[in-house]
Amino acid sequence: MTDSSASDQDAQPVAETFRDTLSEIGNREGFFRDLGTEHSALFSQRGKTLVVTFENLDHVREQTDDQLPWGYSFCASKNWSMLGLMAHGWTWYRDPAVYDFFDELRDSGFFAQFDKVVFYGASMGAYAACAFASAAPGCDVIAISPQATLNRDVTSWETRYRKVWKRDFTNRYGFAPDQLRNCQKVTLFYDPSAQLDAMHAALFRADNIEKRKCRYMGHRIASLWALMGVLKPIVEGTIEGTLSEQRFYQLMRARHETPRYQKEMLSRLVSQQRHPHIVRLCRYVLDRRRAPHFRAQLRVSTQELKP
Repeated sequence: MTDSSASDQDAQPVAETFRDTLSEIGNREGFFRDLGTEHSALFSQRGKTLVVTFENLDHVREQTDDQLPWGYSFCASKNWSMLGLMAHGWTWYRDPAVYDFFDELRDSGFFAQFDKVVFYGASMGAYAACAFASAAPGCDVIAISPQATLNRDVTSWETRYRKVWKRDFTNRYGFAPDQLRNCQKVTLFYDPSAQLDAMHAALFRADNIEKRKCRYMGHRIASLWALMGVLKPIVEGTIEGTLSEQRFYQLMRARHETPRYQKEMLSRLVSQQRHPHIVRLCRYVLDRRRAPHFRAQLRVSTQELKP
């Protein structure tokens, strides 16, 4: 028996156990439903604020300590209700079973039982949060590095996400910016220096959209915020309406002490050959920690600056 076949056999019980755990939570607190073969939904009913989250199930199993959707533990700590949509892969939720599910929630008045409804997601999840928000008129949306669509006729310049290019983005809940017209407030976080993300952000143009720039943070803003220790305060403050622009940029200062941000900054500066800035950044980092790569680059840039 090869290693790969052994791992394949081991993966199935793990997946079944994970699904059983979600099903138990759903039976106890709300509901759990499979939406076709690629998506699932977990509803946990608590307070009168509902947060609708969109997560990749593979990331949930691999990257969370309790192997539960990130939104579940976070919402439980705030006594918020949660509806967690989970994708079994990079699907962008382009599945009629998901469309039918949100049609059902809309038509049954599911969202009307809550005082506040917030759709939340990052990247693929941010696209979905925007695309399905029209099912809950009057809701708020928090979108981190969203795509507007991956319809090749509209975003032929998008070179990422080839796995999903064949999916249909022209039918129900397709073009995300169009689905935000009846939302209360949309907060869109993106890096204007990340060209493709900035091009998607430019397609979101409605008056109810507030864009907050996260310069030089790249596409994976949410995971960087988690490393910085500010993801929960930012999301919580945005949901509760207490996160002012000033407070947001105060929280952003933590990026300067985060190794991943420092490395990304160094990479950008090196690609632009901005040696005076490279020297300052390397000295800043080396004053705080051991960083052989920064020390080596400091030598190179210092040499480049010699007359």
